[in-house]
Amino acid sequence: MKSAISDRWLFWGPTLVWASTWHVILYQLAAPVPVLNSVAWRFALAAVLLAGLALWRGESLRLPWRAHGLMLATGIVQYGGNYWSVYEAERHIPSGLVAVLFCLMVFGNALSGRLFFGQQVTRRFLLAASGGVAGVVMIFWPEIASTGARPSAALGLGLGLLAVLAACTGNVLTLTLTRRGLPLLPILAWSMGYGALFLIVLALGSGVGLRFDWRPSYLLSLLYLSVFGSVIAFVLYFKLAQRQGPARAALTGVIIPVIALMISAALEGWQLSLQALLGMGLCLGSIFVATRRPAAV
Repeated sequence: MKSAISDRWLFWGPTLVWASTWHVILYQLAAPVPVLNSVAWRFALAAVLLAGLALWRGESLRLPWRAHGLMLATGIVQYGGNYWSVYEAERHIPSGLVAVLFCLMVFGNALSGRLFFGQQVTRRFLLAASGGVAGVVMIFWPEIASTGARPSAALGLGLGLLAVLAACTGNVLTLTLTRRGLPLLPILAWSMGYGALFLIVLALGSGVGLRFDWRPSYLLSLLYLSVFGSVIAFVLYFKLAQRQGPARAALTGVIIPVIALMISAALEGWQLSLQALLGMGLCLGSIFVATRRPAAV
């Protein structure tokens, strides 16, 4: 977590962790626990762990009251609305289409980075990012092509786009707070705590209630998603966004589906097709071009 961590590790750390969470989330979905509850428990535990880590590092959790408004908004948008929308979207459209939608974060973050932080993005980067998105489309094309046969596909598409918008907005809010000189760990602790509280209130208000599963599969998956998928991954991701800008950080979302499918092939029996293989090659090549430093003149 120290600033001495290289940009390469800041990129690949959250990428590898979030790619693995696609499989781990299956254990959460298999449990008799509502999605609202599972996501709330995940970020509640993560908030406690982040608060403890911040205190261990000597960072105070007392932040200016004006910052709490932004952290509340971040919690509701990024750790509440974003994740809830993703889970709900996958009930109506294929997960492959959701993955493609999240690739669009590259362009959303590029636009927000320019508008709010004055960060320029090169044409080479945008072209390479477009190639990466095209590669993901190739990988998931069979799933995407079948979307029209689903009666609630429009609702799923809308929820997926809402999740992308929420994620981009959450990035802007978090980076705005860090640019004010506030420490990242307390920001994330408060934001995830507010997000968990929002989901708990929503669950109670909607009649879903509060449920939990004490079986080892649920507990271990919850622990992994909280420690690795929330604490470690988000800290590394936002440190990368602080250094290189939100657009480059969002490239993690382009390569995550590729690695997630490799895990799926190993653990879930997913069959690799020639089209998917070509899509993976295009995606990886595009990421290499997008992240390669320009040659010195």
